Amino acid sequence: MFADWPLLSLVIWLPIFGGMWVLLSGSNDRAQYARLIALLVSVVTFLVSIPLWTGFERGTAAMQFVEKGEQAWIPAFNIYYHLGIDGISMPLILLTTFATVLVVLAGWKSITRRVAQYMAAFLIMEGLMIGVFAALDAALFYVFWEAMLIPMFLIIGIWGGERRVYATIKFFLYTFAGSVFMLVALLYLYFQTGSFSILDYHAYKMDLSVQILIFLAFLVAFAVKVPMWPVHTWLPDAHVEAPTGGSVILAAIMLKLGTYGFLRFSLPITPDASRELDWLMIALSLIAIVYIGFVALVQTDMKKLIAYSSISHMGFVTLGFFIAYRIYDNTGSYDGAVMGLEGGMVQMISHGFISAAMFLSIGVLYDRMHSRAIKDYGGVANRMPIFVSFMVLFAMANAGLPGTSGFVGEFMVILSAFKANFWYAFFAALTLILGASYTLWMVKRVFFGEVANDNVAKLEDINKREFIIMLVLAVMVLLIGLWPAPLIDVMEATTQNLLQQMMTSKL
Repeated sequence: MFADWPLLSLVIWLPIFGGMWVLLSGSNDRAQYARLIALLVSVVTFLVSIPLWTGFERGTAAMQFVEKGEQAWIPAFNIYYHLGIDGISMPLILLTTFATVLVVLAGWKSITRRVAQYMAAFLIMEGLMIGVFAALDAALFYVFWEAMLIPMFLIIGIWGGERRVYATIKFFLYTFAGSVFMLVALLYLYFQTGSFSILDYHAYKMDLSVQILIFLAFLVAFAVKVPMWPVHTWLPDAHVEAPTGGSVILAAIMLKLGTYGFLRFSLPITPDASRELDWLMIALSLIAIVYIGFVALVQTDMKKLIAYSSISHMGFVTLGFFIAYRIYDNTGSYDGAVMGLEGGMVQMISHGFISAAMFLSIGVLYDRMHSRAIKDYGGVANRMPIFVSFMVLFAMANAGLPGTSGFVGEFMVILSAFKANFWYAFFAALTLILGASYTLWMVKRVFFGEVANDNVAKLEDINKREFIIMLVLAVMVLLIGLWPAPLIDVMEATTQNLLQQMMTSKL
C-alpha cells in the first residue's frame, strides 16, 4: 500500500522543515507555542515512519521504499538523491523517530530559555540522522553525516553545563577529524567506479592492500562515532555537559551511526580486509567491554557512569559483527555467524531504549536536585517510589537481566562467541558481572537506605508527563526482552545477505 509513497523523504524532510517552522515561531514569550509545534511535528513524523515497519516485506534483502531522482542531483559528479532501507536501517529509523518524541516531552519544563531553538535543533537533527540511515548515495550519506554534527554542537554548546565549550569542541574535533578519512575513502571509490552509489561499491573488487587502507579509513570515522576504545574519551565529557535531551539522542541514536557504518560500508565493501583485521576489531571490542566496565565502576557522577556503560555495551555490537569470520572458519556454517550479526543489531536497538531510559531518569533527578553526584543522594525510594520502580527496571535491563531487552542481544553475542573462541565468550561474559556491579552499586547508593539529606527529603515523585515517558520506555524494554522475534525476523534476510557478501572474496 505504501511502497509507492515517498515515505523516506517525508520522515527526513518533515522534521527538518518542521524544525525551521519552530525556529521561526518566535522568542521565549511564545515558548509554549514552540513546544506544541515541536511535539506535533515529532509525533506526526513517528506516525509517518510506522508504515516503514508495517509495509516492510520480510524475507528479502532487497532495498525497499526506494527513491531515486530521475536526474542526477549533481550531474558533474554523478551524485543522485537516492534513498532506500533494508532490515538493518529500518529499525534504526523507527528508533530515531520514537526517541525524538520522548526528547521533546522530556525538555517540556526543564528548558526555559531559547526554547524554540532547542526544539528546532532536535527536529532538524532527527531528519539528518534518518537521512544517514536511508541514504544509498555515498555523497548524500556524507552530507547528512556531517550536517548532523551542527545541531548537536549547538545543543551541547548552548544548553550544556559549565564545561560545555570544552566538551563541544572536543566532540566536534574528534568526529569531524574521523570523517575526513571516510571522505578520502569515498572519493577513491568514486574515482575507481565513476559512481557514488553505495550498492555499486558493494560489488566493486579491490586488491587486499587497497581494501586494508579503505577499511582503516572507515574504521577511524566509525570507531570515533561508536565510540570504540581508545578514541572514546570525547563521549563522557559530551554526556556530562549535554542537557538531558542531548544525552538521550547521543546515546540512543548517534552512537548507532558508527556501528551502522560498519554494516553498510566496512563489511560489504572491504570483506577481505575485514577478515584480515578481525583480530584487531575483536581486541578493541573486548577491551571496551572489560576495561571500560571497570572504569564505569569507579565513577562518582551518574551521567558519566552511564556514559562509560554505553561504551562497554556498544563493544558487544562490534564484537558480534566481527566474530562472524571466526565462527564460519571454525564451523563452516552461517548459523552462528548470523546469530552474532543479529545479536549485535538487537543490542543496537536495545541499547537505544535502555540508554535513553537511563539518561532520562537521571534527568528527572537533576531537574529536582541540580546534581548528578552520587554522594548527594540516598534514600530516594522513600520519596519517589513510582520513579524508583521504573529506574530499578531500567538498571536491571542495563545489567542484562533476563526478560529485558538488555539480555537478548548480549546473550546472542556471547552464545555466538563460544563458537568462535572460548576466551572471546569468557571476556564478553564478564560484562554481566561488571554491569551488575556498577549499576547496582549506583542504585544502592542513590535510591535505597535512609533519606540522606534535606534536599532528598523534599523530592516529589514523577508527574503524569514523566510517568508516560517512563511507562512507554518500560514497555519497549520488556517487549523486546520477552518477544524479540519480530525484530529479529525483520533483520534476518538482510543479515544473511550481508554475511554472504562478507564471505565472498573480492580479490
